[in-house]
Amino acid sequence: MNLEELEKICKKLPGVTQDVKWGNDLCFSVGNKMFLVAALDQKPTTASFKVGDDQFDEMAARPGFKPAPYMAKHKRIWLEDINLMGKNEWAQVIEQSYELVKQKLPKKIQEQLRRDL
Repeated sequence: MNLEELEKICKKLPGVTQDVKWGNDLCFSVGNKMFLVAALDQKPTTASFKVGDDQFDEMAARPGFKPAPYMAKHKRIWLEDINLMGKNEWAQVIEQSYELVKQKLPKKIQEQLRRDL
């Protein structure tokens, strides 16, 4: 897995934007809310993403995964190496993170995203 593959998965989703924040973090957002953040200057590449309440403890207990610093209360997971998950699992995690973030957006923005499909 590499950043280009993560980017491909993210860019397939409606309304996704990407930018670099804090000088070295590649952020993928929907409605200006981040759903995936990957470190550009870390080797191996690290990432963080949102998960459902029911998955948080289970995922945080996996080797190489932990609650994301400063964001654990928002059910975000930090992954020490993006290669710990394969492409199929990444596709599922990214789509779920995107949907969880999108559900919290104002109804007007959600409706615009539906129209953009």
